[in-house]
Amino acid sequence: MKFISTRGGEKVTGARAIVQGLSANGGLFVPEKFPVVTEAELDGMLTMSYPERATKILMKFLDEYDEKELLSACEKAYSKFEGPDPAPLVRLDDGVYILELFHGPTCAFKDMALTVLPYLLRKGCDICGIKQEILVLVATSGDTGKAALEGFKDADGVKIMVFYPNDGVSKMQKLQMCTQEGKNVNVVAVKGNFDDCQTAVKEIFSGEEYAEKLAERNVMLSSANSINFGRLAPQIAYYFSAYLDLLSSDQIEKGEQIDFTVPTGNFGNILAAYYAKQMGLPIRRLHCASNLNKVLTDFLQTGVYDVRREFYKTTSPSMDILISSNLERLLFEISGRDAKLTAKRMAALKNDGRYEITEEERAKISQVFDGGFANEEDCVEAMYDVFTDTGYTMDTHTGCAMKVAVDWFEKNKKDETKMVIVSTANPYKFPQDVLYAVTGNDVKDSFKGIKRLHAATAMAVPKCLKELRDKPVRFNKTADRKSLFDEVLEFIK
Repeated sequence: MKFISTRGGEKVTGARAIVQGLSANGGLFVPEKFPVVTEAELDGMLTMSYPERATKILMKFLDEYDEKELLSACEKAYSKFEGPDPAPLVRLDDGVYILELFHGPTCAFKDMALTVLPYLLRKGCDICGIKQEILVLVATSGDTGKAALEGFKDADGVKIMVFYPNDGVSKMQKLQMCTQEGKNVNVVAVKGNFDDCQTAVKEIFSGEEYAEKLAERNVMLSSANSINFGRLAPQIAYYFSAYLDLLSSDQIEKGEQIDFTVPTGNFGNILAAYYAKQMGLPIRRLHCASNLNKVLTDFLQTGVYDVRREFYKTTSPSMDILISSNLERLLFEISGRDAKLTAKRMAALKNDGRYEITEEERAKISQVFDGGFANEEDCVEAMYDVFTDTGYTMDTHTGCAMKVAVDWFEKNKKDETKMVIVSTANPYKFPQDVLYAVTGNDVKDSFKGIKRLHAATAMAVPKCLKELRDKPVRFNKTADRKSLFDEVLEFIK
């Protein structure tokens, strides 16, 4: 399978797309055509383990990889997760399910891909004959950074550097990153928000002067953000797995369509669901859930993407994003794969802070997507209602998704389509906010919050979070976004 850029000009193999991360002109790599999972193949996956299912999906895109090696890599990656199933489906209510994606080593859904990506990247280098040292640059709104650091720590021939907004992550997220172990890792706080971090990283990837200086040092850039198809591809697998779990437990009939509600910031998680639908998975609708930074909700409702608005710091920081990079891939599809038009719109976003799609394109999107958002009070109420009604505890991002799902059912009271709500983080990553939502108690210390949340919910506390209190802080540097490349050069010298 070949991959092309959303902005035209390149056609590469899957291995090259993963190693390179972004196309030379700043576009995102997408499959030249979507592979199809047949009904017979879906039947065959029913009795498979999660690593086996993930391997089957990945091989649809990465046919130059060895299937046995890839299966071994997936089995090794998902053995790091707590429990027998890396992505368990929990029945919450009649027709409503929670897909838990937070059982990995960093307690966030990013682990589903970032435990596998190091293998995909290393093997991709071998396939492409690349001998340079790889520098993985990551912009994070909280969870990707830690998951990438953990996945790539002490990897041969690879260094990883993470940038996060100094005041835009939770205390637990910051501690997870700043106490990271490994000889090949670095973490820098950035003065600004996530969009500042992401924009700076993209500029480093696309700047010719940066490429020359890195080449002098025999270094090649790659990405662990969802702009990298190697990050996106493993996420497609858990949508297939959720459907198969519903099928194998007789919750749905073969071929029955289902809905997903996905808390979304950078649009990668929900885009993976859209790709699964393009591959033949019986998905009816995708409900895009935002927080107060509801640029995606507004876009889905109006067809206008406008980042010239107030930026809010919320209790769901991984969604505090105004420039949703993966939306570019959807724009490419609904425009009829018009690379010139996609490039024009991305230039307008960069230069003018907005772009607008046609009514025809908006109609195409609305056939699959709808959007909603939760303000801070909405999120708290959704978390409280679910906890008091069912005893189930969810994090703040999942709380936003729950609000959007409830709104959908209230507007469509006769809708009997099964709904899967994607849960993206362990509640203990945001202990104070979750504690306040379910009990009304407010504490200032995160570890005291963990203790009280455990007393209130009896949920097991992940070992990796409990141990943070005693880990030494290794990284405490803060930099301006304009000086980030200087930090990169300092790191690789």
